[in-house]
Amino acid sequence: MKKTAVDLRWLLVGAGLALAGCTPLLPKASSVAASTFDSYESAREALEKVVPYRTTFDELKALGFDPQASANVTVIPYPEVVTRLAPHPGVPLEQLEPGVRDCILAQTLCRAYVFRYGQQRRVREGGFWSDFFNFDRQVSITGWRFEGLVVVRNGVVLLRSIGGEPRTDRVDRQHNPLGPLQPAGEAAGPWLLR
Repeated sequence: MKKTAVDLRWLLVGAGLALAGCTPLLPKASSVAASTFDSYESAREALEKVVPYRTTFDELKALGFDPQASANVTVIPYPEVVTRLAPHPGVPLEQLEPGVRDCILAQTLCRAYVFRYGQQRRVREGGFWSDFFNFDRQVSITGWRFEGLVVVRNGVVLLRSIGGEPRTDRVDRQHNPLGPLQPAGEAAGPWLLR
């Protein structure tokens, strides 16, 4: 009887150590929008060097914003440029920012580009077995996202705008009381309610 109690203790200690060592087995993922910039700040600083009505298209490319060579660039067609830059048609043309006004007047000679760069890292945290059997899942998400709008007419930048998220840091949690049976319960719910 005493030997069984001692064996059970060693078995519990061994199981605890084995479970503690399983956390590295949880999946990790990352997403990178290819760019020449390694952070939001470096992309923002580069785009802030662009001076409307002075910076040329070639200087823009030298700063790392090349619409032809860069990945993750959206070329905005003229009709969408107007709705993006002057979303309210009731505002008189003369009240718009000069870069916006000159782009609207230039019509199809005006080009707009949106540069989207960023990095995101997803790490699953928590206990391996509760994650593996779908009882509890916790994902830590960190990274950054940059979005820069550049409007060009006749080889000269008319307007630049900077947006995005300098720092992303959030945790997504999901608790499923039914564990691996949760998807079946969710699928059966509407069927049972008929």
